[in-house]
Amino acid sequence: MEIRTGLSRPRWDSLIGDQPVSLQQDWCYGAAMETLGVQIIRAELGPSDNPLALAQITTRKLGGVLTLALTLRGPVWREDVSDSDKRAVYRTLKSRLGLGWPRITLFSPDETETTGTRGMARVTTGYSTVMLDLQPDLDALRKGFNGKWRNRLVAAERSDLEIQVNGTKPAQYLWLLETEDGQRQARGYRATPGELVPAFVEAKGDGNSLLILRADLGKQKAAAMLFLIHGRAATYHIGWSSDEGRKLGAHNLLLWSALGALKDRGVTQLDLGGVNTQSGAGIARFKIGTGGQVVTYSGSWT
Repeated sequence: MEIRTGLSRPRWDSLIGDQPVSLQQDWCYGAAMETLGVQIIRAELGPSDNPLALAQITTRKLGGVLTLALTLRGPVWREDVSDSDKRAVYRTLKSRLGLGWPRITLFSPDETETTGTRGMARVTTGYSTVMLDLQPDLDALRKGFNGKWRNRLVAAERSDLEIQVNGTKPAQYLWLLETEDGQRQARGYRATPGELVPAFVEAKGDGNSLLILRADLGKQKAAAMLFLIHGRAATYHIGWSSDEGRKLGAHNLLLWSALGALKDRGVTQLDLGGVNTQSGAGIARFKIGTGGQVVTYSGSWT
């Protein structure tokens, strides 16, 4: 199996085309992670005139000795690839990335089925998220909301909440990152560093990298949502709401407003992020209430 590394952004983007891919397999996400000190390897596999797969791999040292190479939500398959070809891609990535020993190579495919993983060991169970198809028109999307979700939206629309669209200049969204950082520390959960967002915007180099919506109640901020846009896909990144914003259903109104804005930007798929019905039941109900599809990936393999 041929492998080529060191891909440029034009080459990567041209091979992705209009295919909606995960945030973790977007070239600019890798560039943003590099600014945070993470080593990124980008590879294409198969014939140079028609590669079978792309993979953006994150590598880091554990204990200063062991190298961990992780392909999150990838590889990206460029066509219907046979199981045998997928196995060949995995074998090539495990053996020909130029990494020394000792090393562990992990794959967390963007797939629900275990195709191509015969002979590999699953080391973690699959991550679950909610995927919302934005190709239907807005009327159809609204009809897809469950009844309670739609009722909350109607109530929010009748409230005094006003939606503002912020720009991509850091001064317009740093308050949200700082609020999220404080929220994360208070609640003790892990999340992507806030520094990723401005680094991602800089890597993209245009105004189409972020969508930030804020709900105001008079002169006070009531809630906000931030989405990262990567090609034809977008990912819900962070959100915040005041107590009053929660009472008024501000997040329902923000997300509904975001769907139209994302569609206007050519986005066809929205990843609403992880769902955990045990430790985060309320958040899970909110995401599932949009009518999106709950997707559980096959897990991590080595």
